[in-house]
Amino acid sequence: MFKNLDKERITTGIALVAFIMIVAWVDSFLLTWLFLGVAFLFSFYEAMKLFGVEDNSLYFYALALWLLAAIYPNPDDLVFVVLIVFISLMIYKGNPDFKKIQPFAYPAAPFLFLLSLYTGFGMETLIWLVLVVALTDTAAYFVGKSIGKTPFCEVSPKKTWEGVAGGVIVATIAGTFYGMGFVAAPLAFVISLIVAFTSIFGDLFESYLKRNAGVKDSGAVLPGHGGVLDRVDGYMFAGIMMVILLRGLA
Repeated sequence: MFKNLDKERITTGIALVAFIMIVAWVDSFLLTWLFLGVAFLFSFYEAMKLFGVEDNSLYFYALALWLLAAIYPNPDDLVFVVLIVFISLMIYKGNPDFKKIQPFAYPAAPFLFLLSLYTGFGMETLIWLVLVVALTDTAAYFVGKSIGKTPFCEVSPKKTWEGVAGGVIVATIAGTFYGMGFVAAPLAFVISLIVAFTSIFGDLFESYLKRNAGVKDSGAVLPGHGGVLDRVDGYMFAGIMMVILLRGLA
């Protein structure tokens, strides 16, 4: 059973990495928008389940939001437009249910920031984000397994302070060297450090949602890996932080 699971996980992982590499190499707005859009819609569906929201009309708003993001210059602004329209309609109809706002705060807003990262700063910054978040997660796992002793947080009991520190250090060093290619070294260091640490809490937030919903994975669309949110959780907070830091400091 475990051998089959490992084989599934490895096969899915290789396919995902290969496709992401193709998207990065092609560096086309349309392909990147489509790739992020598919991930967003699956994540939105999974978030609806985690939040316990049952309203199929929200998928229309989510799709309309992403279609509009293809032509609007600052995609991350659009989540506020959708929220204003959606809340206004609920108030007008006299049946406001503010729980329905949750999937637009997470994951809709983070995905719009990811698209903004690409449209505003180019594919190299998306690669930078992927490098930092992936290394934070990977290094934290291996360091935690080897020397981790101090629990980091009750929400994710397997995480340790040693693992988190190791992940952040490794990701910050690698991210700094990569980021120096297009921003000053001190700025590359600061952004890599903050983004790495922020990604830890993106992971924790999704762990909290799953624990609160009583499920192990956010979904089952990725064999051996669970749902899309299980794979992008670290990017949800980290992507927002990278956009804000680049806009404010670069």
